[in-house]
Amino acid sequence: MRLGEILAVDRIDADFTATSKHAALEALAELLCEGASEAGAAASTGDVLRVLEAREALQSTGVGSGVAIPHGRLGGLDRFVGALAIHHRGVEFEAIDGQPVSILFAVIGPEKAAGEHLKCLARIGRLL
Repeated sequence: MRLGEILAVDRIDADFTATSKHAALEALAELLCEGASEAGAAASTGDVLRVLEAREALQSTGVGSGVAIPHGRLGGLDRFVGALAIHHRGVEFEAIDGQPVSILFAVIGPEKAAGEHLKCLARIGRLL
């Protein structure tokens, strides 16, 4: 899988200004929602946000070194959808190293593609 297959230009925010983790997840959910409808899911921004927040409730997806990879699986998707946000000052995200995050790459995938989901996350992690 190539990142260009899951990330469209209209789902990149190079001037991200969210002021909290929750606001960041909301904004990412909005970006992902448009892509989700293109990928076959009739999901609202709220649906996508619930998926991202449910994953964050398990453990922060702030992986350290200024990077967070919020992710989850959503019913109805026929492919993976990504969104990228760059925060110039960094936003508090409860990252494992305790530092704010500046690069947020969110991804949602089909509910029944657990193996592919892990491969997608590994690829994003390696690149970031």
